[in-house]
Amino acid sequence: MRDYWNNRFNNEGYIWGEEPSKTVIDAKRLFALNDVKTILVPGAGYGRNTKILSDTFQVDAIEISTEAINLAREWDKRSYFIEGSIFELSTSNKCYDAIYCYDLLHLFAQIERIKLIETCVQHLNKGGLYYFTCFSNEDESFGVGQEIEENTFEYKKGKISHFFSEDDLIRHFKETEIIETGKVEEVFEYSDNSIRTYKLRYIYGQKK
Repeated sequence: MRDYWNNRFNNEGYIWGEEPSKTVIDAKRLFALNDVKTILVPGAGYGRNTKILSDTFQVDAIEISTEAINLAREWDKRSYFIEGSIFELSTSNKCYDAIYCYDLLHLFAQIERIKLIETCVQHLNKGGLYYFTCFSNEDESFGVGQEIEENTFEYKKGKISHFFSEDDLIRHFKETEIIETGKVEEVFEYSDNSIRTYKLRYIYGQKK
């Protein structure tokens, strides 16, 4: 996966443009209302979403791609970028008031998805907040490619996506206190001028 993302960021640069996701604006509002001070952002990419958080909060951002990290450190000079995998963070690392995780969860098979959530929750302070987004089973790409697990498809060689129903998303976070779930559409214009609308789900909750 590291090689895949290094190649993409090297060839495409700011893949999803410069505007932040509307979900990070929502998350920022919710975090501010709850007196959040510190945030962890797994799968931070080139900082498209961290930049809007780091003007208010102390942000640590972890990203597996060296190429993305190089872009991010120029794009968002306030966040602290860590090169590595969220799975490699040990439980001895510091904990945070909140976690914002944009479109990372659906990139893994079920065992890794559960591990990702558990790792993130471990790095929340007691009562800490989380905000995750992921692909919806209402997206037009649902069903494309070979199904390797229920609602999980290999749509490119070596690259998979899981598509969440609302019930499925709630089951993944059953060990937490779920506050809100919802749907959102994101529109991206890529470097080749193609435009794509993605249907996402989000979940907002709290560590018990």
